[in-house]
Amino acid sequence: MSGPFDLSGQVALVTGGGSGLGLAIARGLARAGGRVAINGRREERLVAAARTLAGEGIEALVVPFDVTDAAGVTAGVARVAQALGEVDILVNNAAANKRAPFVDYAEADWRALMAANLDGPFNVTRAVLPAMKRRRAGKIVNLCSLASDLARPNIVPYAVTKGGLKQLTRALAVELAADNIQVNGIVPGFFRTEMNSGLTEDAAFSAWVERRTPAGRWGEPEDIAGAAVFLASPAASYVTGALLHVDGGFSASY
Repeated sequence: MSGPFDLSGQVALVTGGGSGLGLAIARGLARAGGRVAINGRREERLVAAARTLAGEGIEALVVPFDVTDAAGVTAGVARVAQALGEVDILVNNAAANKRAPFVDYAEADWRALMAANLDGPFNVTRAVLPAMKRRRAGKIVNLCSLASDLARPNIVPYAVTKGGLKQLTRALAVELAADNIQVNGIVPGFFRTEMNSGLTEDAAFSAWVERRTPAGRWGEPEDIAGAAVFLASPAASYVTGALLHVDGGFSASY
């Protein structure tokens, strides 16, 4: 008999799956039995990630497309359906950030961030929903942020997008609950990823993170996988509209 965290036969699409948290989540879903497709804009990075996973005995479908391109998203989701089956689990992980004082932020950079962090999840979610609604089953997991609720200097546009993604998560959860589709979010703390390389290389900032986080350390990508497996699994069939913090206690302390 399968267990509550068994994803055997489930098709999972992870955006931004070529590195960092996305790759760790894809690995975790596959180890739980899922059939995984990884997405990103750079095909060479996806191919390298798939090669890494293959070395661990994990097969991953490479599906390059830009989440901000609605037509490209539609084609990419169709490719997943053709190769693996219709998407059962969507992880909206792809995101971008550019740190700068708000007064110096160019309009083009603002628009680019909105496109990557809000239009992207909108496009991909909209593409997978018809099949989920038809089957009356589906799991959507959005990667939110501490910045969904908390603020720091120089990340105002990023915080706006992640606050919007949090509310997209909650609003979709309510709208789709009657279709037996669960929509939840993961709120990572400070993780050692390529996106955060500028922060991890700043000795003073890194030391502050370690002091400020009750667990006393940065998160490692593998720390995120269990939360994603839980929210994607039958164990979370009555969990929707929730934001699961994976932050070493950061958001619980002051």
